[in-house]
Amino acid sequence: MSRDPRYDILFEPVQIGPVTARNRFYQVPHCNGMGHQMPEAHAAMREIKAQGGWAVVSTEECEIHPSGDVSPYVEARLWDDGDIPTLALMCEKVKAHGSLSAVELTHNGYTSSNLYSREVPLAPSHTPLKYGYPLQARAMTLRDIRNYRQWHKAAALRAKRAGFDIIYVYAAHDLSLAMHFLQRRRNQRSDGYGGTLENRIRLLREVLQDTKDAVGDTCAVALRFATEEFLGEGGVQNAEAKEIVHHLADLPDIWDVNVAAWYNDSLTSRFGAEGYQQPFTSWVKQITNKPVVGVGRFTSPDTMVRLIREGVLDMIGAARPSIADPFLPKKIETGAINAIRECIGCNICVSGDMTITPIRCTQNPTMGEEWRKGWHPEHITAKKSDKRILVVGAGPAGLEATRALGQRGYEVMLAEATDQLGGRVLKESALPGLAEWRRVRDWRVGQIEPMPNVSVYRGNALSAEDVLAIGAEAVVLATGSHWVKTGIGRSSSEPFSGHESASVFTPDDIMAGRFPEAGPVLLYDDDNFYLASVLAEVLAGRGLEVHFVTPDDVIAGWTANTLDYRHIQKRLRKLGIHLHTAKSLLAFDGRRAELACTWSDDSIHLDVKAVVSVTMRLPDDALYQGLLTRESEWQAAGIAQVSCIGDALAPGLIAHAVYAGHRFAQEFEAAAGENGDSVDVPFRRVRIATGVQH
Repeated sequence: MSRDPRYDILFEPVQIGPVTARNRFYQVPHCNGMGHQMPEAHAAMREIKAQGGWAVVSTEECEIHPSGDVSPYVEARLWDDGDIPTLALMCEKVKAHGSLSAVELTHNGYTSSNLYSREVPLAPSHTPLKYGYPLQARAMTLRDIRNYRQWHKAAALRAKRAGFDIIYVYAAHDLSLAMHFLQRRRNQRSDGYGGTLENRIRLLREVLQDTKDAVGDTCAVALRFATEEFLGEGGVQNAEAKEIVHHLADLPDIWDVNVAAWYNDSLTSRFGAEGYQQPFTSWVKQITNKPVVGVGRFTSPDTMVRLIREGVLDMIGAARPSIADPFLPKKIETGAINAIRECIGCNICVSGDMTITPIRCTQNPTMGEEWRKGWHPEHITAKKSDKRILVVGAGPAGLEATRALGQRGYEVMLAEATDQLGGRVLKESALPGLAEWRRVRDWRVGQIEPMPNVSVYRGNALSAEDVLAIGAEAVVLATGSHWVKTGIGRSSSEPFSGHESASVFTPDDIMAGRFPEAGPVLLYDDDNFYLASVLAEVLAGRGLEVHFVTPDDVIAGWTANTLDYRHIQKRLRKLGIHLHTAKSLLAFDGRRAELACTWSDDSIHLDVKAVVSVTMRLPDDALYQGLLTRESEWQAAGIAQVSCIGDALAPGLIAHAVYAGHRFAQEFEAAAGENGDSVDVPFRRVRIATGVQH
């Protein structure tokens, strides 16, 4: 295959100050949950991006001083010279593939809790910390401001010594001092750094100039800047942002523009389509003569070309699309457009940072496992035998296992009980706002179909007898799960009274088109993630009055980790859905539901005609259990192993199912301990040397 000439413009070099990017693909800074604590894993992950064709590969935010300590979150760090080697490793790996390396220097001010350093947090003015810890940041003195400038300059020099080509000044996401000084609601100062816009810009201008003076001879200086906060006059608005860009127009070597806060910048696909930021950032290039990079979860090469030709952007920025497919640029370059593994916008990648764990991705199960397990998003070890493998179930786990086993060269038979492939992905992607999730199914089916060594059998519900008769040496059961009606879940191990009623529904019912005939409907959520709120939207869309009830203290609490939380709250309230927190469902008699307060003996009653229970799932593992009871017959049938994966083993996220399918394929016929430190630990770990501290 060769590149479509339409996309030639994407592979033109771009001059960024004293350095040159080999094409227009720019991996903007993004968190990863590995940072300074797992430098080998972090470097390997970034190296894959460079190998995949990204001309610029950036770190996450990089702390410059202990007074801006973001612990327990694990980010990059350049507090002193001792931190240089961990980042130098990344630079070395990235540059080996002809890419530029970038570092996002930051001091996060009052959004830093300093839990590790125990330094007093800093801010333009006295203020409580933003993220819940019961502490206040103190107003910076003029000496503090001078110190901050020196810290940033020193970190820039360390970054240069580490080998970085592009060094950031960070004024975005409501996460840095440079931005906090711009914000009228944060900056209550009356000196030369507060009040007028010119004064509020002063610190940002000074830090930019300091950085250019320190490293600008060989390094480009980037400014990451948020053009809109969606907070009205209290926040940075487009009108004021335009003035700021005019003031600083050609001072940075490149503008990296987005919207704030992070939950607006990294909208899930449920709340924002590809290119959703363009109305708020498209004007920047009209003001500055320097190149502009912007984001918008870009996955379409045609969209990318349009943005360049229309003068909206000079470089195509990406975080999430580069996670879902690190080889996106290479695939466009080589004409393999259909092979692009498109981001679905679920933000499971974000949840890694929020839960302080290594990054993961629903679409790309190798993300975060490049060093730990030696996994590569495009390459996989060839088969070790001519064994035939039967995969039962074509949901996300079964499809990924089939695809990866087929890529290894094994003969694979995929049997699906229904006429359609996709399992839960196909069902959930039909719900409001989740259409892009179908990409999990579509990409894998598209990869499987051309494989001559893979056979797909639709409408084949297999029994244990059938499996024994097929003659496969290995059997993989990925038969999924189902939602229960009982109300048993995180908060209760006992079913609610009346759950047997025909007026009690599950998510499976709703997704199959079986709805309550009349409202009001009580939607009971003990899952605490996205699905209950989506189903509430479905029910409200049918004109039904909906009461959303949860034993938790908040609605859809776990969505804080995927940045959906605020948007879900707004959506449910806009739809007029009644919200009841800290309430458990005790009983339903077909006309009335009894709810108990989580924190007292109080109870209330709601007049409702139906209940939708979103609490837990049970594995559909009857076939697996049936085969286990007939293990004595396996040898005669030629079966060497039977495995159960994905939701059929333990229901979880779609990302868990995809990972399970990929892991099975990677580890099939692997030697004990081949992918890890030892037989017992299935991945490599950072080994910390101990010694005397001086």
